Parts: sequence; C-alpha cells; structure tokens
Amino acid sequence: METIFEYRGRRITDADVALIRGLVAANPEMTRRALSRDLCRRWGWIQENGALRDGVCRGLLLSLWRAGHLELPAPRWSATRPPLRQRRLAPLDIDTGPLLGRLQDLGEIRFRQVRRAAEEPLLHALIADYHYLGYTRPVGEHLKFLAAAGARPVACFVWSSAPRHLSPRDRYLGWSAETRRQNLHLVAYNSRFLILPWVQVPHLASHLLARMTRMLPAAWQAAYGHPVWYAETFVDPTRFRGTCYRAASWVWLGRTTGRGKDDQTGRPNRSLKDVLGLPLHRRFRALLTRRS
Repeated sequence: METIFEYRGRRITDADVALIRGLVAANPEMTRRALSRDLCRRWGWIQENGALRDGVCRGLLLSLWRAGHLELPAPRWSATRPPLRQRRLAPLDIDTGPLLGRLQDLGEIRFRQVRRAAEEPLLHALIADYHYLGYTRPVGEHLKFLAAAGARPVACFVWSSAPRHLSPRDRYLGWSAETRRQNLHLVAYNSRFLILPWVQVPHLASHLLARMTRMLPAAWQAAYGHPVWYAETFVDPTRFRGTCYRAASWVWLGRTTGRGKDDQTGRPNRSLKDVLGLPLHRRFRALLTRRS
C-alpha cells in the first residue's frame, strides 16, 4: 500500500483514502462529524478515558480534502458565520476595576476546572478579548482553569495535548520516534495563560504557574485516566521574555523550526518560538522514556 499523506505521525495510505471515499459514497446523508466518529472506531483512535479522538480525525479529513485526495460531505454550518475568535463568545459581566496591591493581600486564590462547566463560556470570552492570540478550541485532551481571588477572576489557563514533533523537547527528554509515540500523551501543553489586564499584582503570574503545575497531574488523571509528567509551552520572543515561566522554574529548551504541526513542505511558515518546559515529577525522565 502506498503512503500518500502523513498526519500527526500516522501514515495515510491509498487504502485508507479508498475506505473514506467508500463511506462517503455509501452514506450520502452522513455528516462530517459522524464520518469522523466512524473512522475513529474503525482505526481505534480512542483516548484512555474511552472518548473518541474526534477532533484529531476531523483535522485529518480536512487536510486530505484540502490536498485534493477526497471529497467531504457539505458542512452543516453556514460559511458566512464569523470565525470563532472573531465572535463574542459570552457576555462579560464581571468587575473590571483595577486590582492592585501585594500578592498576600489578595486572600485565598482558588482554581476551578471549568471545561464542560457553567463558567467555561466566561473563560472563552476572557481569552478571546484579552489574550493576544485570542481563543481557539483545543484539539485532543484538554483542561481549562479559572483562578479567582474571592469572587473575582484573575487568570485563565488552557492546557491541551502536546505537539507531536518538537525537537528541543525530544532531545531534552531523550525521546526516539517510537518512545515519543508511546508517551506523548503524558505531556501537557500550556496553550493559553492570561493574567487579566486590570490585575496588577507583582509575582502573581509565577505564583499561579507554580500552583497550577502542582495540581495538573492529578487533574489530568481525574479527567482522562492518566497523569501528565511534563509541561511545555511556547513563548514568542518578539513579544515576551517568558519571565514568569522562568521564575516558576521552567527551563528554556530551544526554539521551534517555524513549521506547523501539519507541515508537508519542510519550510518555515510562521515565527520562531522559544520552547520552555517543566518536569512535573522528580522521575519524569524515567517515566517518559518507558517502553511498553
């Protein structure tokens, strides 16, 4: 069988494409979501908590469609609908008055995991409005946290599945391609971290990062049936120095190549980012290099 496409480490063959074409032809009323979920079951694309890897599979289908390898059912959503990051995701009804002072004056700061909870739209709206990257829906396993001082939100976190190909991290951990394939799910990627702009409290960012990463393995275990042993993030050096991460003991690992996760050309197509990482267990390297 000929490999015609590669996506997130999986080789897609002409037989795979023929299967997808056959499913579309035999089920003209099938939606893209239903097609994706059917393929996940056929291919065994299932998370450890039993959920289908639907988002990853739909990304593959779109990539194959854009490359001209197959036709997909027409989308059910109108093409005129504004992109997610251009829409107001939820009305903001919170106190945006200045929050100043010392860290110890804030009182107790609590973290709430808000994915699939009532406060999830609030987190989406805050990130969409105040994070320079806006809000985009995470792919794969992910968790979302609001940190609040009393009744007032002060920060937002989004954690998701780690990027597959990341040379600085792989060298640091001592990963081969096979070890990475087996253990990538044990790494969490901090895709968004936002201190709300009206909150101006020295040392708050590094304090929250340190607390967040201490609780992350247990939170991941509760949600997905397995922990995470390493955390990573990207920092745009043209905008930030990553000071709060470094103050929270994160380590600079190197820089990205400037190619996206679905790159098929081998050429840079975006800005270079600093890669920072943080072990979440003292035996992280042994845990992350185990082979089954």
